[in-house]
Amino acid sequence: MDWTWSRFAELGVDNLYDALALRCRVFILEQGAYQDPDGLDRQAWHLLGRDPNGVLHAYARVVDPGVKYAEPAIGRVITSPETRGTGLGRALMREGVARCAAFWPGRGIRISAQAHLARFYAEFGFVEVGRPYLEDDIPHVEMVRSAT
Repeated sequence: MDWTWSRFAELGVDNLYDALALRCRVFILEQGAYQDPDGLDRQAWHLLGRDPNGVLHAYARVVDPGVKYAEPAIGRVITSPETRGTGLGRALMREGVARCAAFWPGRGIRISAQAHLARFYAEFGFVEVGRPYLEDDIPHVEMVRSAT
């Protein structure tokens, strides 16, 4: 997988289009209607994973510390339906956590995880904090990974 890590202004129209198309395919068409562009993309890093043919199969957004939470916030974590079960989601999270550690050393990371994925995120050191809540009619839980 070829990983790119870009600020919003540096994404370029093709990367932005591909990222929004994958987000729409997974978060809106599979999971139901909601407002995906939430005003945070411009204050975030964008991690894109493309196969050797240039097809985008993995994406995550890391919102800057102090914007959504005190910590950097990994979100919009997705893999294409064709690649699920291949380990790409784990590779994406490893890459996202590593990028956070490099850019914000000594800082924790916070996520708003879909509740059914809490065990997946626990594999990367995230622990649940607070009570479950609904976000876009999907049960979520806040999770934090302590600074390393």
